[in-house]
Amino acid sequence: MSVDTGDNAKVGSVAPAGPRQQYITWIALAMMTTSSVASLRSAPSMAVYGLACVFLYVVPAIVFLLPTSLVSAELASGWSGGVYRWVGEGISDRAGFLAVWCQFAMTIFYYPTLLGYVASTFAYVINPSLASNGLYTAIIIVTLFWSGVFVSSRGMKAVAGLSSAGLVLGTLIPGALLIVMGIVFLGQGNASAAPMEFSALLPAWTGIASLVLIVNNFLSYSGMEMNAVHVSSLRKPAREFPRAMFVAMGLVLAIFILPAVAISWVVPADKLSLTAGVMQAFDTFFAYFGFGWATPIMAMMLIAASLGGMLTWLAGPSKGLLMIGRQDGFLPPVLQRLNRHGIQQNILVAQGVVTTLIALLYAFIPEVSSAYWILSVITTQVYLVVYLLMFVAAMRLRRNQPDHPRGYRAPALFVLCWVGLISSVAAFFIGFVPPSQFGGGSAFVYVLIVGGGFGIVGLGVPLLILALRKPSWKQDVSIDPLEVVSDGQA
Repeated sequence: MSVDTGDNAKVGSVAPAGPRQQYITWIALAMMTTSSVASLRSAPSMAVYGLACVFLYVVPAIVFLLPTSLVSAELASGWSGGVYRWVGEGISDRAGFLAVWCQFAMTIFYYPTLLGYVASTFAYVINPSLASNGLYTAIIIVTLFWSGVFVSSRGMKAVAGLSSAGLVLGTLIPGALLIVMGIVFLGQGNASAAPMEFSALLPAWTGIASLVLIVNNFLSYSGMEMNAVHVSSLRKPAREFPRAMFVAMGLVLAIFILPAVAISWVVPADKLSLTAGVMQAFDTFFAYFGFGWATPIMAMMLIAASLGGMLTWLAGPSKGLLMIGRQDGFLPPVLQRLNRHGIQQNILVAQGVVTTLIALLYAFIPEVSSAYWILSVITTQVYLVVYLLMFVAAMRLRRNQPDHPRGYRAPALFVLCWVGLISSVAAFFIGFVPPSQFGGGSAFVYVLIVGGGFGIVGLGVPLLILALRKPSWKQDVSIDPLEVVSDGQA
């Protein structure tokens, strides 16, 4: 999608050098949001359950995706600035900082899982056996992440274009192709690898550990509110942001559910890889239809989608952290500096160092799928803090500031918030239960890793920053980084 440049920066005029205002269309924002939320990456973990994946996706959509989307649409149409402003206005500045920190910090665990999927997919281009090689996976993660940092440092224009293109080429087209090939495959008389009876819509109950799969889908839907940080880049944000959210919701549900069902038709559950399952399905379909040469091409398309989503995540949460770091002094000056393109490069670099260290888990944990799952759960735990604070803030703002102008008012806001709160709290505690497929491992070690990751990154670091915070960190800035999305000067 195109990014429109504002008219207030005229060539040849005598004006202070600085970033120029840019606008993006609501369709571009919907695509960016869909790109940052939906992908085929989570399809294998749900395809294991066959037709029951519909249930496993719809339940979190009702109790989490719907409340999150509608509540964040109201908040964004009334208060610019993302979760920090929402929570800061509704609860307190310190709570707002915790929210935006957790939104930023979860990406530290998110990038290794996302790029671990990319590494497994890329293995089908060079050597499929590498998909389960931890050292190979770690090398790919580090290389691609730092490449993403370089692209993001060039400005929002590059990010918007690449993320939208990645969504179309690497998610919408491959997802549609999976579905079409699956229908033709079954239509030619081939038996489905998973039961397709009506009774298969409900997953088999194996105890509380089976609920962990539903919790993991909370992470799949997280991020619907993340691009609210770009609401000021819309020409008519009060009307266009809710519209973008609803379009994104529809696309997200379709992208998650239909390809997962198609994968379950062709790859048996006991042979599915959590990281390489999508390519297993394409490899099987292409071999059946005589298009084996297309496997590497499809792998590159899937990689394009994942990298587009990564670029969107790099641009959003770090931008929100920059805003409060500059305006309210929550970050030391070295992390508040912008490069010549108006991008928070030092924050991205610091994040990259920690992400690189975490990526090494893939090199030292023998089973790649285990590392992938553990990092996914930690990501979910950290991010759920954002939603807990957001739902509380939304109720307080509706009660304490009922007359504040809002371009959109969510219906039954208090009901939506309580549903979101209860489901988020339940998901948080269930996340500490080892999933059923890892029942043979040590539950204590699992809880220690998940709890330690959440405690250090989600709570320890922000509390330390608040303790060390100095008045001198607060800067008098004339340009709000959230009000200006810059591509720099040519």
